[in-house]
Amino acid sequence: MAMQLAHDELEQDGTRSSTVLPSPVGILQTLIRFNTTNPPGEEAACILYIRQLLEDAGMETVIESLDPARPNLLARMKGSGEAPPLLLYGHVDVVGVDKQAWSRDPFGGDIHDGFVWGRGALDMKGGVAMLVSAFLRAHVNKLPLRGDLILAIVSDEEAGGEYGASFLVERHADYFAGVKYALGEFGGFSFHALGKTFYPIMVAEKQLCWLKATITGDGGHGSMGKPGADCMVQLGDMLQSLNRNKLPICVTPAARLMIEGMAAALPLLPALLLRGLLHPQLGGIILKLLGEKGATFAPLLRNTVNATVVRGGEKINVHPSEITVELDGRTLPGVTTQQFIDELRRFAIHDDIRLEVLRHDPCATAPDMGLFDLLSEVLKEADKEAVPVPMLLPGGTDGRLFAKLGIQTYGFLPMPLPKDMPFTKLIHAADERIPVASIWFGTDAIYRVLERYGGHVC
Repeated sequence: MAMQLAHDELEQDGTRSSTVLPSPVGILQTLIRFNTTNPPGEEAACILYIRQLLEDAGMETVIESLDPARPNLLARMKGSGEAPPLLLYGHVDVVGVDKQAWSRDPFGGDIHDGFVWGRGALDMKGGVAMLVSAFLRAHVNKLPLRGDLILAIVSDEEAGGEYGASFLVERHADYFAGVKYALGEFGGFSFHALGKTFYPIMVAEKQLCWLKATITGDGGHGSMGKPGADCMVQLGDMLQSLNRNKLPICVTPAARLMIEGMAAALPLLPALLLRGLLHPQLGGIILKLLGEKGATFAPLLRNTVNATVVRGGEKINVHPSEITVELDGRTLPGVTTQQFIDELRRFAIHDDIRLEVLRHDPCATAPDMGLFDLLSEVLKEADKEAVPVPMLLPGGTDGRLFAKLGIQTYGFLPMPLPKDMPFTKLIHAADERIPVASIWFGTDAIYRVLERYGGHVC
């Protein structure tokens, strides 16, 4: 019988022992102890640790890098060729912890109260531990595969992927030839609403569209009042306008799939209210009625923009003649940069302010749902209360980069979470942590997908 990790006995440190494979919990603890804060990243030691795990199990690996301090790890299990290759990918860089009030060492990887604590526990070293563990288990079990299984552990996701996924897609696309589907971040976590346990699986994400706004005006001595032509006044007007004027609602295929999926599981009245979001004339009203819960749905139904960096002025006694503002724009799938700029002009930013596109990462207009039923099936078997639903992610992942190769990413890092756990508020925040039980649950669920994708159910 194929070896499976035992689930009946916990060691004192919260891990489960195995004579063959390292515990996914232990892997996560070790990953957290590598400080891979980006910038500068310096993910090499962390990546090489994972490489050693794979090679100790007898697997061949490849390292590709634009910068040796920021490598990317690739490994492949051969399949029969009856199905396209399946990609598993994740990143090991993390955001910083400066000025955050942590109650435990953010790079300690401690187990406390049934959680693994530390930066990256959720985003996304916990997910990497699951993916690597499932990949190793498939190798040790000699799992028959209809298609190749590829593992990619990358650097630099948190800063845009230049040294990571973007580099691989642009320079080593041949390694991913034929890949149709991928499992990565972000999705598969549970959340509870009206007595239901939903598991959103990411099938699409919003597009990145970073802009620079340039405001010009008359300079001059700071002692002179210049309210009409002053850059600062124009800046204030623009920021107020961005805050006050919400961009119009637009329902994309991915958002419709998500809302319809949730509504189908809810009682009649909540379902009607939720489906009202699909009507552009009613959506804005319903978002206000939903209050804080409406804030969760709002970015899934409209383009968003936030001013994040302001530069201007050099001396306290001089009116600046130019101010630049960097804008973090996130557009719905299928929206072009020109459509986004036209929308901003109509609702928030007047024509005298120059707009320049700094970066735009487009994505597919509609998701390929070919793997969704399999992922749903696995979740419902693992948690009898699970209601899997497709999800449009308001943020961005490396999925947008692999999409350039025609690869459909599913955010699938399954995590059943306590009802009182503030999941989204812990990502990139102090006291980031993940339940020990969730790591095992996610590893098992991913492995079951590999079994089914390979055409063999154990």
